[in-house]
Amino acid sequence: MTGSLLYLVPLALLLGAVALGAFLWSLKSGQYDDLDGAAQRILIDAEGDRIDGGTEPSAGEASDPDEKRG
Repeated sequence: MTGSLLYLVPLALLLGAVALGAFLWSLKSGQYDDLDGAAQRILIDAEGDRIDGGTEPSAGEASDPDEKRG
């Protein structure tokens, strides 16, 4: 029992340190900068709804709704 703890406790500390390092790296690289944007993107309809209320098509969209791409 005591022998296994000699391996498991350092292993748990090492894994915790790796997880903390990954979390700190994600903070530095900006992974949590735009939390509201991801929440709003899921609500945007794929057919051209825009958050800013603009009516002109964005790049790559057809200007005529009946126009089909070949």
